[in-house]
Amino acid sequence: MILKSVALNHFRNYSDLYLEFDKGTNILYGDNAQGKTNVLESVYVSGTTRSHKGSRDRELIQFGEEEAHIRTVVEKREKLYQIDMHIKKSRSKGIAINKIPIKKAAELFGILNIVFFSPEDLNIIKNGPSERRRFLDFELCQLDKIYLFHLTNYNKILNQRNKLLKDINFRPELRDTLPVWDMQLIDYGKKIIASRNHFVERLNDIVYGIHKKISGDKEELELRYEPDVEEERLEEELVKNQERDLKLGMTSVGPHRDDMCFLIRDIDIRRFGSQGQQRSCALSLKLSEIELVKESIQETPVLILDDVLSELDSSRQNFLLNSIHDIQTIITCTGLDEFVKNRFEINKVFKVVNGTVTAENGF
Repeated sequence: MILKSVALNHFRNYSDLYLEFDKGTNILYGDNAQGKTNVLESVYVSGTTRSHKGSRDRELIQFGEEEAHIRTVVEKREKLYQIDMHIKKSRSKGIAINKIPIKKAAELFGILNIVFFSPEDLNIIKNGPSERRRFLDFELCQLDKIYLFHLTNYNKILNQRNKLLKDINFRPELRDTLPVWDMQLIDYGKKIIASRNHFVERLNDIVYGIHKKISGDKEELELRYEPDVEEERLEEELVKNQERDLKLGMTSVGPHRDDMCFLIRDIDIRRFGSQGQQRSCALSLKLSEIELVKESIQETPVLILDDVLSELDSSRQNFLLNSIHDIQTIITCTGLDEFVKNRFEINKVFKVVNGTVTAENGF
């Protein structure tokens, strides 16, 4: 899979930008706050419909403008896909694939597979469970449209159930409708738990070898899925906690409360690992994500590294750089010193200065 090009119009700080990428390593460098991450964000939006920062659509539009456009071209299995996004301030975005409008985001997922690695991802181990659920959901939604369907419906029903729980306090007669939502929540919830469990099992098989190499054969990492409630007990727990849910006005059990555990010698790295161990685990997780995508779709994803090298020590930097020689990579950084010093192969370099991107020769 190759990201051929991206064209931006009134996106963030770019009035008009067109970039063509090499199939190898592409570097965007420049000082902070010049617009490097904005380019990566546009690619992420093209693949997922959302900003990796959680920004709303209106925040993606250049100041003073009413709408923005992103056009990316992707080559996959010798076929070209053009993804057009029309982002508007007051309405939902319009999306077209090869100039044919689509109605659901699910039709877009899987065309451009992305593994995105930022400094925030280095904290995925020590941060709260929501970060780790987001990791699970992001990759599963890219790889499995059925999972995306189940998750979307589960979240809709969860919101409806939570609203109903609050409304029952004022209108007790509505309690009779609760089983209708519970049945749907249980159905989709069980499917989500099963998919996450299988995904973590597959990921665990891959991460073991990668982490052993990163740690110099000193550590063996194990991933363990921690469902809030087991699949076969979801219905029982939902019924058992009904009175509690009514008092809280929210659903207290289910896959929206799941977590994932990282163990080294049976020690929970989330709580007791050093910062170095946590960062090595995060790096292992991201590299495992790449391998899992390759295994699942028989294609390499596009790897995006957003200023992550500056957050890693030299040994972890070298391991990461040596692991990505066979995959298209887009890297942002403030300077090229580390790449030159390590004699790392660079295929294309862009300098970014205040919303202007210039391709440089000589690499």
